[in-house]
Amino acid sequence: MAEGGEDFYYESIDMEDAYHPQTILAYQLNGKALPIPRRALRLRVERQLGYKMAKFLMRIELVDSFASIAGGRGGYWEDNGYQWYAGSEIH
Repeated sequence: MAEGGEDFYYESIDMEDAYHPQTILAYQLNGKALPIPRRALRLRVERQLGYKMAKFLMRIELVDSFASIAGGRGGYWEDNGYQWYAGSEIH
């Protein structure tokens, strides 16, 4: 839990997906800043299922282990039983 009793949401991707040409870190829509209420960075990781497409990024961190982050499994959904990599097995 985060401060104030709210759930702490975090997500992770590996460097292969981060650098993949289909991965998008968007800050504009049709050449204009994302409109309110969507004004924030948005992440789309096309090679993985929808739960890897985080909205409203607050920070980006590079880590060598998930052990000290929340439940230690690589993401909010993974901490709740989902597989870490839920995309195509074909790379």
